[in-house]
Amino acid sequence: MRIPARRMALAAFSALAATTLFGAPAGATVFNQGISVHHHAYVAADGTVTLSGSYHCEQASPTGAMQIKATVEHGGGKLSVGAEQPVCDGKERRWVATAPGRWVHVRPGHAVVTAELQEIRLSGLMPKSVATVAEATADVEVREH
Repeated sequence: MRIPARRMALAAFSALAATTLFGAPAGATVFNQGISVHHHAYVAADGTVTLSGSYHCEQASPTGAMQIKATVEHGGGKLSVGAEQPVCDGKERRWVATAPGRWVHVRPGHAVVTAELQEIRLSGLMPKSVATVAEATADVEVREH
């Protein structure tokens, strides 16, 4: 049985494409990532909001960096805060995000906090894309600090 050259070329191209698609490239995101939110947040007398939780991550791709973004929703307002630079070595670590609350008046009581562990892909020095690799949302109790 003779296989036409066009069909053979298509089969070879498909095999090459599948190898490329399903092989793990050097810049692939590592999927051993996780993040959580602590069930208490704090607000200071000057309105400064402090959110916290824990995370674990593996090293970001060679063309990227990791960051933590936390968002608090309270009384109809929403405030997004960046946390310190995560250390991605696979260990469980604590994250803390603090921001002035002058734009969103967070008061003691119930709030919803969402934490995102994000991988930033870079193109030179500029961000190319941002992907959320882990996310957690929790009802929290905001306390005076």
